Amino acid sequence: MIKLVFCLTRQPSLTRAEFARYWWETHAPLVRAHSEALRIRRYTQSHTVDDPRLRPALAVRSAEGADYDGVAELWWDSVEDIAAAQATKEGRAAGRTLLEDERRFIDLQRSPIFFTEDRGVIDPTTPR
Repeated sequence: MIKLVFCLTRQPSLTRAEFARYWWETHAPLVRAHSEALRIRRYTQSHTVDDPRLRPALAVRSAEGADYDGVAELWWDSVEDIAAAQATKEGRAAGRTLLEDERRFIDLQRSPIFFTEDRGVIDPTTPR
């Protein structure tokens, strides 16, 4: 499986709550609606939790974490599936639609995006 990881930073005009609401209530259904054209197998949203009780767990690393508002993860079966989706008129149109919507709530210049392959370490689907 190939996974796209998108570390999201909200547009400066939005509060974290406004960002999270838009991402969940507007953008998620849009991704779902275009998932077939884009051949997406799985899509998850990880919303940042800003709770002071969790800060000590991060502080022990002596490093400042990036202040992302969340992480989106999208899975495909293969690189070939991604390429095949991009090769169709419907796939390209779906990609443009999602990008247009992302510009409404994501600061794209401050939101790194990259592809990965998972390697399970603690994973119920991987034998020990």
